[in-house]
Amino acid sequence: MSQIMKLDRLPYLAAVIEAGSFTQAAERLGVTKAVVSAQVSRLEEELGVALLNRTTRKVSPTPEGDLLFERSRIILQEAADVREALSSAMDRPTGVLRVTAPLDYGQLVLVPLMAEFRKLYPECSVVLDLTDQIVDMQSGKWDLSVRLGWLNDSSMKARKVSEFRQALVATPELLKQGLSPTLISDLASLPFVGNTALSDPGTWDFSGQNGQVERVRFDVVASMSTTPAVLEAVKCGLGASVLPCFLVDDAIQKGDLVQLLPEWELRKGGIYMVFPPARYRPPKVKVFADMLIEAVGRR
Repeated sequence: MSQIMKLDRLPYLAAVIEAGSFTQAAERLGVTKAVVSAQVSRLEEELGVALLNRTTRKVSPTPEGDLLFERSRIILQEAADVREALSSAMDRPTGVLRVTAPLDYGQLVLVPLMAEFRKLYPECSVVLDLTDQIVDMQSGKWDLSVRLGWLNDSSMKARKVSEFRQALVATPELLKQGLSPTLISDLASLPFVGNTALSDPGTWDFSGQNGQVERVRFDVVASMSTTPAVLEAVKCGLGASVLPCFLVDDAIQKGDLVQLLPEWELRKGGIYMVFPPARYRPPKVKVFADMLIEAVGRR
């Protein structure tokens, strides 16, 4: 044997012997006749023997070619079986799914979604890290990050799932202290609870019904590092704040919170799935991402 035999040449030999010609073998494999001929010739060079008897009328295997053909059929079938087994395994989510998300959204949406995911795929385990701080998706620690708000880094592999509205809210008790605003200019003197996860927690742009935009710089009297903490601070009467509507709609309907100047709209935030930079996404990530899209659609 002159050199190592490359197993990926065996299908070309098998196709020629089964078809009885290079032309028909090429048609079966979907390549050119020249490619088939070259692959068989290189296989003969690697083995140092003639594998085919070539005439102008037909092609037939030599004894060595016939022996290799019979043995290669077993090899090729085993390779096909392994490929099918791997394909089936790769289609089924396995391993540990690691997700990071903001505390409020994670508790409200992702925790029940992970419970549903585990019922469907008990072979998987899940890890959910809830933080309002942006994590480094290039670290390799996370399979998926759910982010709310606005993405400034266009280099990230992200998919926008949906949007959410925001509202400026306060308790009725706070407003009874003579702090109830009637004009957009009144907001600057309103005690405000800021979220330190934001780059500028005390500054917000409001859009009026005629399309005008007013930038308000609030009087930040307290700062919190998570959105649920900001919400609790607002409920305690510490100040007003801008919060996602999915967190405060129920409280507004019950009268526990009041939306201030509802005729002025705040910029909608986005709900994004952010992925690591690697091209390949395992089934556990693909399936969970699809489940999240469906869950957001239901909401």
